[in-house]
Amino acid sequence: MKKLALHWKILIGMVLGIIWALLSSSLGWSAFTINWIDPFGTIFINLLKLIAVPLVLFSIIGGVANIGDPASLGRMGGKTLLIYLLTTIMAISLGLLLVNTLKPGKLIDDNSRIDNRIHYEIWATSQGHEIKDGINYLKDPNLKDRVQDISKLSNSQLSEVSVSDKIENAKKQEQVSPLQPLVDIVPENFVAALSNNGLMLQIIFFALFFGVCLLFIDKDKSQPVLNLVDGINEVFLKMVDLVMQAAPFFVFALLAGVVSKMAGNDIGKVIEIFKGLSWYSLTVLIGLLLMIFVVYPGILKLFVKKIPYLGFFKAMGPAQTLAFSTSSSAATLPVTMECVEQNLGVDKKVSSFVLPIGATVNMDGTSLYQAVAVIFLAQLHMIDLTFSQQLTIVLTTTLASIGSAAVPSAGLVMLIVVLNSVGLNPAWIAIIFPVDRILDMFRTVVNVTGDSIVCSIIADGENMLHYETTENPSETFDLES
Repeated sequence: MKKLALHWKILIGMVLGIIWALLSSSLGWSAFTINWIDPFGTIFINLLKLIAVPLVLFSIIGGVANIGDPASLGRMGGKTLLIYLLTTIMAISLGLLLVNTLKPGKLIDDNSRIDNRIHYEIWATSQGHEIKDGINYLKDPNLKDRVQDISKLSNSQLSEVSVSDKIENAKKQEQVSPLQPLVDIVPENFVAALSNNGLMLQIIFFALFFGVCLLFIDKDKSQPVLNLVDGINEVFLKMVDLVMQAAPFFVFALLAGVVSKMAGNDIGKVIEIFKGLSWYSLTVLIGLLLMIFVVYPGILKLFVKKIPYLGFFKAMGPAQTLAFSTSSSAATLPVTMECVEQNLGVDKKVSSFVLPIGATVNMDGTSLYQAVAVIFLAQLHMIDLTFSQQLTIVLTTTLASIGSAAVPSAGLVMLIVVLNSVGLNPAWIAIIFPVDRILDMFRTVVNVTGDSIVCSIIADGENMLHYETTENPSETFDLES
């Protein structure tokens, strides 16, 4: 009997997890699911993150040192960052095109939108912001009673603690100097950087610095260090193989926990959440699916002829399904590296350099979602943003995507920065909170797919791509391999 591929097992685990969550919700067992099943999903993400940091460190050191030529390294680095930047701008542009065409925020009933608009004007006045489109509903005599009722409401409302925390984080982001991101890349304490997954750029900087220095040392002195690095790297790759054996069960636990936390003991909650934000969710999903199945394969076909459309998805299936279930580019990184190296035939010299950088700076899915979210929230409050304001969104979102940590829902914090850049209320993120985790799963698949596409293009340009059709990509994670 033919062995079932790993990505199918993971998909089955995901579906069973959702079914279990809905069943336990209807039977009033959500507390049991959250307390006794969900922790295994947390363990799974922790295991992957445990492996990700040292794997990035030793992979980059080994990859850079094995390139052997500092000029090749500089060329590869320049091409990598340029392509990542271009795909990010493409993702944002696609998001803006979709949200301006479908106008999901205008599909809500007009009475709700007028109330939202009055809320916005009260907030803008209290904060000293200029009303974006010059229209003033507060001075409309026909809306006088309505304005009075809403102004009482607005004054009495308190923001959720989680929203307040995120706004505070965003304010800190805005108060830093223009060169602060550059300062943040250089660690003052390498051990401290190793202990924090959010400081991945610092780890990448150290690894690059270490690897480059190895290139300038005599071969007889650098070779033992390189052998040690390669040996340690193999150990961490074997850890990935071991963890992936249990991935279907862990994914079951992860999805069961996520849906149970959303639903509680009332399935209707999930349905209501999606009904209220259905058009917004659909717009984001269309954009993300177009990136995965049309834009990225188109870019790949343009630059790399040897990898077929279905062959790419077959090769990357395990990484994509894992990205969907964990919502974390960083947690998926070890699996992405194995899929790209073993199934797409990318040389380790390229993958160990390009993929860790991509997991940190390439957030195409997050960028597209932020562009759609800002325009949707503006439409929801009857605000028409000008072309120049939308260009500001493109610029801010591009920079914000680089600053987004490769962890679940980090994009929400950066979304506040984008909202502030066009003078909109950052507390509005509470409106799209309910569907964020589900959309985050799809965003992470986009991010991981984009990383692997860019990696393949760079490898082909450096003559380091050796693609061969794979019958069963899941064999990559067999313990004997």
